[in-house]
Amino acid sequence: MKFNIKLIALGMLALSLACSEEKESKGKLMTENTLLKEWEGPYEGVPNFEDMNLKDLEPAMDYAIEKHLSEIEEITNNSESASFENTIEAMERAGKLVDRVYTYYGIWSSNNSSEEFRVIQQKLSPKLSDYQSTIRQNEKLFKRIKTVYDESQEQALEPQKQRVVELVYKSFEMNGANLDKDGKKRYAEINKELSKLYTDFSNNILHDEENYVTFLDEDQLSGLSDSFIKSAKKEAEKQGKPDKYAIVNTRSSMDPFLTYSDERDLREKVWRNYYSRGDNGDEFDNNELIKDILKLRDERVELLGYDNFAEWRLQDRMAKTPENAMDLLMAVWPSAIARVDEEVEDMQKVANEENAGIEIEAWDYRYYAEKVRQEKYDLDSEEVKEYLVLENLTEAIFYVAGRLFDFEFSEITDGSVPVFNEDVKVYEMTSKTDGEHIGLFYLDPYARKGKRSGAWATTYRSYTNFDGETNVLASNNSNFVKAAEGEPILVSWDDAETFFHEFGHALHFLSADVKYPTLNGGVRDYTEFQSQLLERWIYTDEVINTYLKHYKTGEPMPAELIAKIKKASKFNQGFATTEFLASAIMDMKYHTTDPSEIDPKTFEKETLDELGMPKELVMRHRSPHFGHVFSGEGYATGYYGYLWADVLTSDAAEAFAEAEGGFYDETLSNKLVEFLFAPRNAIDPAEAYKQFRGRDAEIDALMRDRGFPVSKEN
Repeated sequence: MKFNIKLIALGMLALSLACSEEKESKGKLMTENTLLKEWEGPYEGVPNFEDMNLKDLEPAMDYAIEKHLSEIEEITNNSESASFENTIEAMERAGKLVDRVYTYYGIWSSNNSSEEFRVIQQKLSPKLSDYQSTIRQNEKLFKRIKTVYDESQEQALEPQKQRVVELVYKSFEMNGANLDKDGKKRYAEINKELSKLYTDFSNNILHDEENYVTFLDEDQLSGLSDSFIKSAKKEAEKQGKPDKYAIVNTRSSMDPFLTYSDERDLREKVWRNYYSRGDNGDEFDNNELIKDILKLRDERVELLGYDNFAEWRLQDRMAKTPENAMDLLMAVWPSAIARVDEEVEDMQKVANEENAGIEIEAWDYRYYAEKVRQEKYDLDSEEVKEYLVLENLTEAIFYVAGRLFDFEFSEITDGSVPVFNEDVKVYEMTSKTDGEHIGLFYLDPYARKGKRSGAWATTYRSYTNFDGETNVLASNNSNFVKAAEGEPILVSWDDAETFFHEFGHALHFLSADVKYPTLNGGVRDYTEFQSQLLERWIYTDEVINTYLKHYKTGEPMPAELIAKIKKASKFNQGFATTEFLASAIMDMKYHTTDPSEIDPKTFEKETLDELGMPKELVMRHRSPHFGHVFSGEGYATGYYGYLWADVLTSDAAEAFAEAEGGFYDETLSNKLVEFLFAPRNAIDPAEAYKQFRGRDAEIDALMRDRGFPVSKEN
């Protein structure tokens, strides 16, 4: 056979030129695409939020994924025997570019969504799923991981190395690494299908939050506070209706309206708008998506040999089994619904005395509960709000961080740190003792179009020290409605507690002392504990006397009002506990029942009827907008975790209450940081808590906190 040397040479030249062009194209992408650039500037480099351009997102993510996969291939094809350093540590070092791009993706997804972004999100979701499956189902990579894991079982590594090996191995095992070829293929297909469904579910909720707005006339404002009316007016102006008042379809707007509005018909309308999100029988209805999600989850875990999704999911949580989680929920349920009966009786009595001629319905609960609160405790929530100025609460959380964690916060006002919205404030956090820089704290407090509802915390960069120390970039995000120009933002006591709660998450990030990135992850029914615990500091005298000041006079909250708040702290616990428990129990029922038998509307109603759910209230998150569970998997069969964490919270709070120095006891504060915050997931949570408390947590403290009877058996 004869070869045309000239043609071969030309072919090789063409191939070389093509490779050169591809290399040049990628190099150009790296230099021109802002999302791919190294984080530069002060504070060890910060995200380029000011230069974010949505057109860069998809090519940036594609490139970052390709780079990470090439890094994984390099680890996989290493000719040396698998070791912790060349396998686990190398994996911990890989994927940094994806992390950076994903920071921007998260901002568009949670803080600045738009129709244009959602189109890109729909394209990226299956790509991200494929990318994750490619890594998790890499047989050669898993073989190397298993080698390191098996050797560590024979001869243990130092604690943090041992922990990260076990977490990485378990993660791969739980995500199909041991399946055969066909099983892996189907597993990856299911993940891709689910990723699209999760995105659709989330976007449908956002659609209904943005499009179901209740506009009021001036004669429909009875009962509402001046500050709320001004905020509603500003929102209506923003929506192009300057002669109206807007009640937007989010909890931060719905909740105060249902509490104070005298207009019962409008309360019902606002209530129905909010609780029917994702359940309006149109193209944005989520009920069919729930059925599809449940079927796919069930099929996926069946491939792994589990009876149901809950059994698979809870094996690496503190609860370990769905039975343990349900036991906790059902231990509290009877006391919660019994308290609801008492609360409704009190409310009905008030309604009858007013000759209202009604039976208490769900849209009446908050309204009449507030009347009962004022009658029983002489406590007016609007009066309380006058002392809860958002700016002062920000100073209060920083004060607590200083006392417990030795942290100091200073606002950065010179523009050196880019932000994604002009409302975002940035603070440098340093050690009070020696001035050492620790990280940055981003605060994004206000509601706006395109921002998902609720409150949450996240990180843009986490602390590790195996490749040199990194600082932390943490963020808290809320949805407070902006006040009118020159007016302070006044919040409810519940919202103030939530503000402390999310800051607890931030402190968990900022106080981390772990070597490897994987150890910054969390056990879901434990990570809410730290944030729930921080809520308790709003009740301390130091916070109340210094930071809860009247928005007009600057006078501290009077002692008699403080006494009323503390006395009323157990008030309405039937409502608060029952609406939460109903959601948590439904979450568990959905994932322990054959999905072929589930129609969400029917299943939700029949399950709650069987439980004896009081007709006067609903689940905190009804199924069609239960984003915790159906917009992703973080809280799927994990919503119970808030109560699990609250058992720890109540127990730990009693430890502080009993300490010599109270909630600012120096010895106990040091133990709090050392065992409960700094280790993140470097220590098994049950063991970490035992080191802090000297024993396991007990449910009795939780029951006392809520004013429920304590079982004699406990």
